[in-house]
Amino acid sequence: MSQPGFFDLDNRYESISKLGDPLEVLDQAIPWETFRPVLRKALRKFKKSNAGRKPYDSVFMFKILVLQSLYNLSDDQTEFQIKDRLSFMRFLGLDFEDTVPDAKTLWLFRDTLANKNAIDKLFRRFNRYLDHEGLFARQGQLVDASIVPVPVQRNTREENTRIKQGEVPEDWKEQPHKLQQKDTDARWVKKNGRSYYGYKNHVNADRKHKLIRTFDVTDASVHDSQVFDRLLDSNNTGKQVFADSAYRSKEIDGTLKERGLKNEIHHKGYRGMPLTEVKQRINHKRSKVRARVEHIFGFQQNSLGGKLIRTMGILRARAKIGLMNLAYNMKRYVYLTKNKPAHATG
Repeated sequence: MSQPGFFDLDNRYESISKLGDPLEVLDQAIPWETFRPVLRKALRKFKKSNAGRKPYDSVFMFKILVLQSLYNLSDDQTEFQIKDRLSFMRFLGLDFEDTVPDAKTLWLFRDTLANKNAIDKLFRRFNRYLDHEGLFARQGQLVDASIVPVPVQRNTREENTRIKQGEVPEDWKEQPHKLQQKDTDARWVKKNGRSYYGYKNHVNADRKHKLIRTFDVTDASVHDSQVFDRLLDSNNTGKQVFADSAYRSKEIDGTLKERGLKNEIHHKGYRGMPLTEVKQRINHKRSKVRARVEHIFGFQQNSLGGKLIRTMGILRARAKIGLMNLAYNMKRYVYLTKNKPAHATG
């Protein structure tokens, strides 16, 4: 079989475009160069390879991380899919003869950004761009959390006890390779009668545009209400704050009053004190609004390849979850601006 020529490839790309390539639309809509200053600062000491090869362009590598988050691919899967799929190659601006970063290079790039807390900064940088485009946070805040599972650790009961106490089992210290394969930050939590192991993605989305405005990451055992203060968005033009009953407390009510915000958190029933019909009707009305933030987690689960991550430790988990939230915002931005002219790409 003969090798495809330039015109053959051009025709194939044209065919993919006609079928509807979401990556082509995303690439044209996102101002990728706006991320370069953040990347440059975080990667100042990011060294060349041992062979002395010139490092890959930072925006190019960042686009790979976004691509990876859009499909929830492992590093090895990402390397393979870039080499295998024309739509991935076009999104990254690659030709057949170009070198594709291997899985180890991708891991090191993401790990460097994680250690510099750069993913949070990239997330905030895109949110500033959203404001610039007129997509301000409006009509109130929607606060919620979702469990992000990780592979279950096979530890002994004694090892789990030490981990919960914030300690590292003695024999792990003597086996660095084993320690590298253990996540000592993830925790178990029981929800609706089922047990989950991993982390929590806490988010604040605006009611108007359903964009994530702030986020935080904790282990799964942390109660949703414990990070409520850190999620509140002072830039939202609306005064209402919606959340489920897990967030209802005197402390949170006081926090909202201090900030001049209106408490729209679900009412909570107690044993021997069920909700009145009035409060049930109020909750039902609020549920219709609060469902918008649940749509975000549903999209991440069903349209971004699921929420399972395979990192070790909360620092790397925060980076992966932050990229997941950023990828969602990018997709949402494309949806909200689909009738606008495409953004020029660099």
